[in-house]
Amino acid sequence: MESGAKTNRQLRKAICVSTEEKMKKSSPSVIVIGGGMAGISAARTLQDASFQVVLLESRDRIGGRVHTDYSFGFPVDLGASWLHGVCKENPLAAVIGRLGLPLYRTSGDNSVLYDHDLESYALFDKAGNQVPQELVTKVGENFEHILEEICKVRDEKDEDMSIAQAFSIVFKRNPELRLEGIAHNVLQWYLCRMEGWFAADAETISAKCWDQEELLPGGHGLMVRGYRPVINTLSKGLDIRLSHRVTNITRRHSGVKVTTEKGDTFVADAAVIALPLGVLKSGMITFEPKLPQWKQEAINDLGVGIENKIILHFDNVFWPNVEFLGVVAETSYGCSYFLNLHKATSHPVLVYMPAGQLARDIEKKSDESAANFAFLQLQKILPDASSPIHYLVSRWGSDINSLGSYSYDMVNKPHDLYERLRVPLDNLFFAGEATSSSYPGSVHGAYSTGLLAAEDCRMRVLERYGELEHEIEEEAPASVPLLISRM
Repeated sequence: MESGAKTNRQLRKAICVSTEEKMKKSSPSVIVIGGGMAGISAARTLQDASFQVVLLESRDRIGGRVHTDYSFGFPVDLGASWLHGVCKENPLAAVIGRLGLPLYRTSGDNSVLYDHDLESYALFDKAGNQVPQELVTKVGENFEHILEEICKVRDEKDEDMSIAQAFSIVFKRNPELRLEGIAHNVLQWYLCRMEGWFAADAETISAKCWDQEELLPGGHGLMVRGYRPVINTLSKGLDIRLSHRVTNITRRHSGVKVTTEKGDTFVADAAVIALPLGVLKSGMITFEPKLPQWKQEAINDLGVGIENKIILHFDNVFWPNVEFLGVVAETSYGCSYFLNLHKATSHPVLVYMPAGQLARDIEKKSDESAANFAFLQLQKILPDASSPIHYLVSRWGSDINSLGSYSYDMVNKPHDLYERLRVPLDNLFFAGEATSSSYPGSVHGAYSTGLLAAEDCRMRVLERYGELEHEIEEEAPASVPLLISRM
């Protein structure tokens, strides 16, 4: 039995190599590693440019951290769910517009809550008392003032500090900004939402770099039907090998060789590495020769945060008709946030979204315990809440295929690490949200880096083939307006 299995592995390896070698001789070839948004956009672009492309994905599905689930009988996103920047300048807008996918706008530009406006919400204390909206608005203005003061503090100092440290300095300089009682708890809730944006705790977020990303205009739109239709469209016709976990990447002058944990070997002119930052950090993939120090430092020094979703499906709506519910507490760790999907999709669903250390702690629980924990937070503000009939729990931090949700700037680390991670290395090209210095942590950031890596790869490989003079410019597709609602 064992010798037969070995023979099969050897045969499979030979088939993979011979097929790829044959591919190299007929036309330029590329291996794309990672079937998330970045990898799929790179593969799509290269195949459309007449490259031979094979995409290797470790999961049994495509999409990566974009994961639309249909087990409730309707789509819900366990991963990314917003289009950040509902405008024609967003690189994903053309794709979403052509598909006619509806968006529900949850905020306009420059909201203190990032992806929400202070228009449709209900905040409660842990005793179930609703916090007056006037107080929430006033504390929001206080929070914005604190952030302005943090910018002044960081500009005065050469060394970096965490957002938490910067808060302490601001309070010492401006004691009138320090709040007490329920106002303090509301301020902690604002900090909790900031931590959710970065998927990290305030103690680890860089005060120097927290605002370096570019926010596109148009506010933030929730993908009403989920992101899966976008993934399906972009991946149509691609040669995708699921359950192919890459363990070794060897770059040579003549091309690259990629080996999976099952022993399959693929050879091509170049490779696009579109893996999550957490996977690159883990060391599960061996590079031969080793990555240069500047590249490895970019991987090591970028932060990767965790934000999860616990999606609760009820048989009826018993909560206020607002876009989100919140629970305020003495610390940001004790605060809670629920997204009301009923407002956008008409389905009776609430999504509890913990981030940072709280998300890590909840990942230690079983799915049932995690769902019970989220429901307990809800019962604090709505004691008569009915139990959910179904639930879903994401685990992006412990999932071996992601090992984190998305990247962020850590204390004492420069923002140009994103660009260092993106820069090609011989015939290896890097893509993914953690290679986008302008749009880290976003789906359109991942998508745009896939396009960029594909173009860099195409130019370099065709230059080697001596075929750059044969380029044909295609007419850009007409832009289709986005379908946006706000109830």
